[in-house]
Amino acid sequence: MIIAIIIVFVLILLVFIQYNQLAKLKLRVEQSKSGIDVYLQQRFDLIPNLVNTVKGYIDYEKETFENITKLRNQYNETKNIKISEELNNQINQIVAVAENYPELKASEQFLNLQRNLSKIESQLQAARRIFNNDVTKYNTKINIVPYNIIAILFGFNEESLFQINDETKNNISVDL
Repeated sequence: MIIAIIIVFVLILLVFIQYNQLAKLKLRVEQSKSGIDVYLQQRFDLIPNLVNTVKGYIDYEKETFENITKLRNQYNETKNIKISEELNNQINQIVAVAENYPELKASEQFLNLQRNLSKIESQLQAARRIFNNDVTKYNTKINIVPYNIIAILFGFNEESLFQINDETKNNISVDL
């Protein structure tokens, strides 16, 4: 009888330990995702300044500026990664067009915005790597025995890796 109680106690203890490990990994994934959101927000906070600076120098399609504003507002409301990718494409188009305007390229305000945007892009890229690393660790853990049993029992589901689609990769400007 005592042996049975000890075995049950050990099994319950193992379940608690495994549950806590999965919960810690899940929290790291959420924290990493939050880090991406912080850098995306910083980047999006630069957008009005970038748009206004570029507007002052080039006669560009009004529709593009309106689309950027609309996408920025949509992202702030939904925090949808797909919207951030679309917005990234629009920003890169503005920066690419601005390269054709020497007086804009020489503008101190524009150069400062480019530097800030480049810095934030680097930080965002690092945050994405951290997120994907944490997601991989978490997904690996919930797919191996005995953690997969605990994951099923307590509703731990796989997370998706952060991926940029091919269209976004092709539109990203290296020389921000």
